[in-house]
Amino acid sequence: MSRIGKHPVVLPQNVTVSQSGLLVTVAGKLGTLTAPISEFVSLVIDSAQVVVSPVSQTKVSISHWGTFRKLIANMVKGVNEGFSYTLNLVGVGYRASVAGQKLTLQLGYSHDINYDLPTNVTAKVEKPTEIVLSGPCKQQLGQIAAELRGYRKPEPYKGKGVVRQNEYVVRKEGKKK
Repeated sequence: MSRIGKHPVVLPQNVTVSQSGLLVTVAGKLGTLTAPISEFVSLVIDSAQVVVSPVSQTKVSISHWGTFRKLIANMVKGVNEGFSYTLNLVGVGYRASVAGQKLTLQLGYSHDINYDLPTNVTAKVEKPTEIVLSGPCKQQLGQIAAELRGYRKPEPYKGKGVVRQNEYVVRKEGKKK
């Protein structure tokens, strides 16, 4: 029994969910998201909620049950409220700027790093060392945050690098004389 899968996904007023074959489309005020679903789960879509249930009682079907319920819940929340990730740049001379859909990072290399953002993702740089990514798709935001973090991962001695907000960097002790 899935603890997550047994709860229905409650739909807000301005969100619509439709299914065609193995594709689920969620539309709301922040856009439209489409995702494939597994053949091991079935959906019952009402005007107020979406109920995900396993097709059979096999191990694969039950394991997909909670996963796809959570994916649909994230899509509903994304098109209604949106998601955001905050990245902090820690280090002397590390800074970021944004112009349109192009994010420019200065991370201590001899060149600037230019990152093109997708159309449905926005970046705000209110402080030069803080980037706030926002958009409707949680998976896409997490992927972009991971790619930006990959340019300069936090190092354990001084903690310099691109750090997610509320991330704890394990620090090591330096050399001793």
